[in-house]
Amino acid sequence: MRLPVNRFAALTLTTLLIATGPAGARDKDAAVLTPVTGPAADYPMVLGDPFVVDGVTYTPQDKLNFDQVGHAHVGTGQGISIAHRTLPLPSYAEVTSLDTGRTILVRVTRRGPMTGGDIVELSPAAATQLGVSSDRTPIRIRRVNPPEPERAALREGRSAPLRMDTPMSLVTVLRRKLEGGAPALLPLPKVLGAATPPPAPTAPAAPSVKAAPPPKPVPAVTASPKAIPAGALVVQIGAFSSQAKSQEIASKLGATVSPAGKVFRVRMGPFASRGQAEAALAKARAAGYSDARIQSAS
Repeated sequence: MRLPVNRFAALTLTTLLIATGPAGARDKDAAVLTPVTGPAADYPMVLGDPFVVDGVTYTPQDKLNFDQVGHAHVGTGQGISIAHRTLPLPSYAEVTSLDTGRTILVRVTRRGPMTGGDIVELSPAAATQLGVSSDRTPIRIRRVNPPEPERAALREGRSAPLRMDTPMSLVTVLRRKLEGGAPALLPLPKVLGAATPPPAPTAPAAPSVKAAPPPKPVPAVTASPKAIPAGALVVQIGAFSSQAKSQEIASKLGATVSPAGKVFRVRMGPFASRGQAEAALAKARAAGYSDARIQSAS
């Protein structure tokens, strides 16, 4: 028996709705299932709340000059990655074996270790690239900001090129710091040109000789930023009237400050590719500087 045209159309529409669902629901599901890829996958970085491991409280923090010695063991994880207790997730670091000096680039993807005194848990692939298999390997971990092609390789589960081996002279010094019970975090280098307090005045050799006044402290010398070539890609965070404020912002983002008339420009770069500049732009905006933009240096 042949159905009327209007009933056939109604049945067809009902079948389509059951098979596909409402358009809004399909779009929502697609958004949920679509993974974030490219430089955007590195932002925003997550810190999280303080937590306790074996009675010690660890507070995650976004510290750009992080440099630490300790021990690592092989655990779980995908790709060339590690677990760390305080570095942002995700972030990037160089791990050096203090047995051989071999240094690799890794992606920090998870918190840990959650027990024991080791400071890093290596994924199996990271341990293989580093050339270690011991349950307790002396290492150095140093946070770095690699170029976008190397970030992309690690995000995709591939390995980045090996770094240059750390000289054994430096490895020996780092081993001494670790084995001598020195603080795990390495001290920052002293700022060149910083004023040194004058020594305390001593009593004069004879009452008749008047002690010379102590020398005046030498003011600290601030090195001028390295000139950025004209036309190079940079990310301008902003232009500010206060030099002190500009320096504070630059130190947080690893940027430079350059005077421009009555203002001070805070810029990141230069970058060799558009992808690197976009990754830096995402970092600046994630830090709250929504007016940051990519431009050619002038």
